[in-house]
Amino acid sequence: MSAVPASMHDAHACAAPADGEGSVQVPMDPSLRIEGAKVFAVYGKGGIGKSTTSSNLSAAFSMLGKRVLQIGCDPKHDSTFTLTKRLVPTVIDVLESVDFHSEELRVEDFVYQGYNGVMCVEAGGPPAGTGCGGYVVGQTVKLLKEHHLLEDTDVVIFDVLGDVVCGGFAAPLQHAARALIVTANDFDSIFAMNRIVAAIQAKSRNYAVRLGGVIANRSSATDQIEKFNQRAGLRTMATFPDLDAIRRSRLKKSTLFEMEDSPEVAQVRAEYLRLAAALWDGADPLDGVALKDREIFDLLGFD
Repeated sequence: MSAVPASMHDAHACAAPADGEGSVQVPMDPSLRIEGAKVFAVYGKGGIGKSTTSSNLSAAFSMLGKRVLQIGCDPKHDSTFTLTKRLVPTVIDVLESVDFHSEELRVEDFVYQGYNGVMCVEAGGPPAGTGCGGYVVGQTVKLLKEHHLLEDTDVVIFDVLGDVVCGGFAAPLQHAARALIVTANDFDSIFAMNRIVAAIQAKSRNYAVRLGGVIANRSSATDQIEKFNQRAGLRTMATFPDLDAIRRSRLKKSTLFEMEDSPEVAQVRAEYLRLAAALWDGADPLDGVALKDREIFDLLGFD
């Protein structure tokens, strides 16, 4: 895969807004602003279940009659496979196939219809060790706007890979109104959540994004999450237990809304529908405050 031209990165870096001291974030082109749709960015520790959460949340929004677009922002491009039943080509893959002449692309080259009409896009990522994740997100939104796909969309969900390790992977926060953090009831997940809170704080200086809340995943207990939430000024919006049915849904390449009925599956579906309805009605912004690393270490655990 071809790397993004270095000159393009240099030009963007020079014009970057001050998201934080030493920031080299790729700034958002104002013409790429997503208008009309409610935009959410889903973050969390790698492997915590962001794609499962995002896909089932997209399905829940669609069950409420909303027109939904899910954008996977991960080189693995597996965010939407439970919706589409396959790994679809990424935006970067299809752009490379036409030598980055986006005018040659058709909608069906990069947008795929998934379960219950959810539109699915996989942004992909730059080659390992090169390029910028922020550029990839920007090109994806640009394509969607060029083809007027955002004009008929009610909800956009960005499913973003792992921890926020650089400005490029924080780029979806430039487009989102609310950021949701998926976490489990353990130290590593909460430590990653704290870094994400710091990234959202930085972005909120220049963009409209605000913290929406926390989604507890694979967690029967939430005592450590709630301990952190109380200190950091966050709230838990939904809790999903560690159920085998959820694991099996991934293996069956299906959303939970397509799985066989059982009391536990029905309960999780109801929680997703409740979360989607709450987000649609409007999640009040949170003024979360990231803790120092040592504070988290001292805070969590048993007395």
